[in-house]
Amino acid sequence: MALGLPSRLPAIPAIGSLIKRDRPTFSFEFMPPKNREAEQLLWKTIRELEPLRPDFVSITYGAGGSSRDTTVSVTERVATETTLLPMAHLTAVNHSVAELRNVIGRLAGAGVRNVLAVRGDPPGDPNGEWVQHPDGVLYAADLVRLLREAGDFSVGVAAFPYKHPRSADIESDTRNFIRKCRAGADFAITQMFFQADEYLRLRDRVAAAGCDTPIVPGVMPVLRMATIARSAQLSGAPFPPELLARFERVQDDAAAVRQLGIDLCSEMCQRLLDEGVPGIHFITMNRSTATREVWQNLAATPAIAA
Repeated sequence: MALGLPSRLPAIPAIGSLIKRDRPTFSFEFMPPKNREAEQLLWKTIRELEPLRPDFVSITYGAGGSSRDTTVSVTERVATETTLLPMAHLTAVNHSVAELRNVIGRLAGAGVRNVLAVRGDPPGDPNGEWVQHPDGVLYAADLVRLLREAGDFSVGVAAFPYKHPRSADIESDTRNFIRKCRAGADFAITQMFFQADEYLRLRDRVAAAGCDTPIVPGVMPVLRMATIARSAQLSGAPFPPELLARFERVQDDAAAVRQLGIDLCSEMCQRLLDEGVPGIHFITMNRSTATREVWQNLAATPAIAA
């Protein structure tokens, strides 16, 4: 049975439709804050990036579903107190179907009609065994179907340029992605990656399998050497050796590391735009400066300036 969505809901843009238009979208990803100080930083960042007029913003879910209520409340506040179009992440981990329906209802009540459905990582160890809630769903495709049954939502899913860490190989990962799309996903956003070819190979193999769901690249500049050390956890893939060598040459100069990260991310985004990607999704880590710098480097691009 469909949830009773607010009467104003049809006027809210569907991200799936925005991504399919002629010019690329650009968007930002935020994380739910863990404490008061982090909350202040998040809202400072949101206010600093709001003037750039992104097409939408997304709010992630904490590992193991730990930030469910915070994610929903931040999404509600973005929807009601800013000019931004919010998309909430929703994960299946540690949630019963009843709990998931409750979250979906809260989002609908706040006028949120855009959701990114991801299975999510298990609590504690992201690489640990994934255990289905006894009254929950097993796969992201099940979560997509649950959202579709609940009401008029535009639903996105995750894509993995390298492959999902739990996928046995590229072929099975591609099949799993297409299964999510056929369950009702309108679009996909990738896990972060650091070379354009990783995204292009993903796009090509999905297209070769007969799936035309638009895939938006998710990007984040490397600003510190510590990010490289965590890259496998963040992206599900080893950091590219040729890029690592470039960072290692300047690793003792923090400013040089940061500038190299901004430059490489800007160059990668430019190539992606030249290749006709449907958008760019900036992973901000709740900070605005680096995102603005990359954006400014791209601002003269005809596709962005239009």
